[in-house]
Amino acid sequence: MSTLKRILPKSLLGRSLLIIGTPLVLVQLISIWVFFDRHVDAVTRRMASTIVGEINLMINHLQDYNKPADLVWITSEIQSNLNMRVTFKKDQKLGKVRNKGLDTLVGSELLRVFEQSLHRPFQIDAAYDPRFIKILVETNDGLLEIVTTQKRIRTITTDLYVMWSIGSSLVLLIIAGIFMHNQVKPIRRLAHAADSFGKGRDVPDFKPYGAREVRRAATAFMIMRERLKRQLQQRTEMLAGISHDLRTPLTRFKLALAMMKGGPELEELERDVVEMEQLVDEYLAFARGEGSEQAVETNLPVLIEEVVNKSRRKGLDLSFTAKGALRVMLRPNAFKRCLSNIVGNASRFADRIDIGASRRSGLILVTVDDNGPGVPEESREDVFRPFFRAENSRGTGGAGLGLTIARDVIRGHGGDIMLGDSPLGGLRVVIRLPV
Repeated sequence: MSTLKRILPKSLLGRSLLIIGTPLVLVQLISIWVFFDRHVDAVTRRMASTIVGEINLMINHLQDYNKPADLVWITSEIQSNLNMRVTFKKDQKLGKVRNKGLDTLVGSELLRVFEQSLHRPFQIDAAYDPRFIKILVETNDGLLEIVTTQKRIRTITTDLYVMWSIGSSLVLLIIAGIFMHNQVKPIRRLAHAADSFGKGRDVPDFKPYGAREVRRAATAFMIMRERLKRQLQQRTEMLAGISHDLRTPLTRFKLALAMMKGGPELEELERDVVEMEQLVDEYLAFARGEGSEQAVETNLPVLIEEVVNKSRRKGLDLSFTAKGALRVMLRPNAFKRCLSNIVGNASRFADRIDIGASRRSGLILVTVDDNGPGVPEESREDVFRPFFRAENSRGTGGAGLGLTIARDVIRGHGGDIMLGDSPLGGLRVVIRLPV
């Protein structure tokens, strides 16, 4: 069963043509078999019986009129009226019988009729010439050699029927293939639009067309897309209001603290206010997601180099290597925020960070390695949860939203982020982006 699944076509067009073509081929094979079994046998039997009857007539005439002059007259009349070339070899006998060219269905039926009706030793050479067939018949007085055309034993309707069956089937399959291709095209466009939308790319020229069911699916996709866009827009507008409402009291707190006299308690309150500001900023960045930024074709190494240079200005030890030309559809600002979060998280626990970018198996891979303490394998999925901090080894730092925002951004591009062990001894973050 698994072998059959591997052989069968995977595309809808291929399977549709298989559904149409398989019954068509079976019907044509059955009809051709019935045609050969009934029609060809009957026609061959009648044509062979006619030849046997003419040979018996010749033999009877040769026995009744055995003078040389009569022999010449008989053979000339037969040649002119029956389309046969006849030669009589007096006092010769038929040697070892070796029929040739009778391994086909027509040849087998011809041999069967001769054996049933001629009642004399004979030999048939159907391979004598592509256009002719030679028949040797032993008589009482000698050997009768008859040469006649292949048309006398073969009917052209057989070849015409087979050619017509094969030709009509091919024409039908071609027409079906053209129509099925037009039916599958809207489904392919819908799949492409859904895939692009899942990668954060807009498809402005997409319109429903095709069969009714395909149009309904395309319309449902467009409605879903608009609902998601509207939901994201409403979330962004709501967070803009929340940002204003939260930042205003925090600003008043900072002003009030600045006007108060210093002291240990005051410094602790100032640290709390700073942490609250950081918490609000990270939460807003996480909830805002990628906003309304459009994906554009981006030179990925150049984009990563910008993040690396910005981090180096902060005193971080970073190295970056890229293999080959890497161009991909991205939302540049969102991706820079994602990579900055990953690098910032690594910088809290490591003093060396290596970034690499390469193409592999239809994906673009960006790796961020550090020499920090790493994250236990059982906690690697947990660090992507909002506000999660690991108790042992290494946490996410900050408010606990850095890696959450990073994965949200990458999944918005249709990719994903995975964690593993780094060759430097710390944590490896692998960003996978579809091309």
